[in-house]
Amino acid sequence: MRTHFIAIGGAAMHNLALALHCKGDQVTGSDDAIFEPSKSRLENKGLLPQELGWFPEKITADIDAVILGMHAKADNPELLKAQELGLKIYSYPEFLYEQSKNKTRVVIGGSHGKTTITSMILHVMHYHNIEVDYMVGAQLEGFDTMVHLTEENDFIVLEGDEYLSSPIDRRPKFHLYQPNIALISGIAWDHINVFPTYENYVEQFEIFIQKITNGGILVYNENDPEVKRVAEKADNPIRKIPYHTPEYSVQNGITLLETPEGPMPIEVFGAHNLNNLAGAKWICQNMGVDEADFYEAIASFKGASKRLEKIAERANKVAFKDFAHSPSKVAATTKAVKEQYPDRKLIACLELHTYSSLNSEFLKEYQGALDDADLAVVFYSPDAVKIKQLQEVTYEQIAQAFKRDNLVIYTNPAEFKQFLFSTDFDNSALLLMSSGNYGGLNFDEVKTLIS
Repeated sequence: MRTHFIAIGGAAMHNLALALHCKGDQVTGSDDAIFEPSKSRLENKGLLPQELGWFPEKITADIDAVILGMHAKADNPELLKAQELGLKIYSYPEFLYEQSKNKTRVVIGGSHGKTTITSMILHVMHYHNIEVDYMVGAQLEGFDTMVHLTEENDFIVLEGDEYLSSPIDRRPKFHLYQPNIALISGIAWDHINVFPTYENYVEQFEIFIQKITNGGILVYNENDPEVKRVAEKADNPIRKIPYHTPEYSVQNGITLLETPEGPMPIEVFGAHNLNNLAGAKWICQNMGVDEADFYEAIASFKGASKRLEKIAERANKVAFKDFAHSPSKVAATTKAVKEQYPDRKLIACLELHTYSSLNSEFLKEYQGALDDADLAVVFYSPDAVKIKQLQEVTYEQIAQAFKRDNLVIYTNPAEFKQFLFSTDFDNSALLLMSSGNYGGLNFDEVKTLIS
């Protein structure tokens, strides 16, 4: 099969390109900007475009499938040529569905936790040598790519993102997968540039439930009131399995999960991660892994990349970085670290980086999100606001939104870095939360603060 990627350099797109190449397909692609690690990974497989840009002459009638990434625009020259030739054009999720129509599709959805839950499931399967196809949003230990496709595997595990499918397909990605087994971990308003009201956002999850195949299974987090409401009111012919945060304790910085065989030490921590673990357990059981085998495997799960990832530790100091950026994720992550290290000073640093977090109307959703921190710091770049063509966000608006008198706010990357490197981290836990990099912060340098 010959496949061409328009915007091959994206995190998801380049992984799908690699997966198809490994499967034996002929893969080509274009992009106007490709960054690391996509660049090196494509280059290693001979898939890196010879030059950046869009080249309509690459689009020929013998191409079987064109896969269109969100980074491309609706007037992309290669897309226009593909449309002119009448080629089959897929969005990323549409193509994944096409590749998995004859498999049992397991789709993990939710405003938060979906990457971690998907990663937990894959870790358990890998531990027990159970081969499955998959697509996950983070690099995992023991896995070469974030996408894996075969002809023979019975199951495919898909992280179900609610963001849009492509520039010409405005449906949320997870509406296209038609799961046999689905999970919803939580609902907290996000992507306000696409879903302008909370009600509109919640509706996407209601539609997702309706897309579950008749006789399928919905596993849902009953600790989340909105998830519980949406799941319980659904009237399509599916089986519903609720889950909740299991019993656990923290002793000397180690989290012990209560199991039928007694307390079991685990690598991950925080109520939100234990809740994720409970959801993953139900999914694995419905994929044929019994409870005891699940616990045996999950004990060694260290977490997904950038999800509460420990980057340095020494004596009485520790540093984590986390992808958390939405209010619910920030609150859960901050609380988790404080609970794990109750006797240490928690220094929590949040970068406002996404469209939602830099929106003056949405900012009020962050009230209380950093309350568990002993020292709370917010960084945002006025340049990022301009690049995203958003209305200016002021220092005062941020201070008012978080409703915290001693909140520290930085808008200059150099000043934020100076703050970090002049802070005494003895008997402290440093938590860096962002989907960006604080205006160019080198995390390898940050590690030296803890050593």
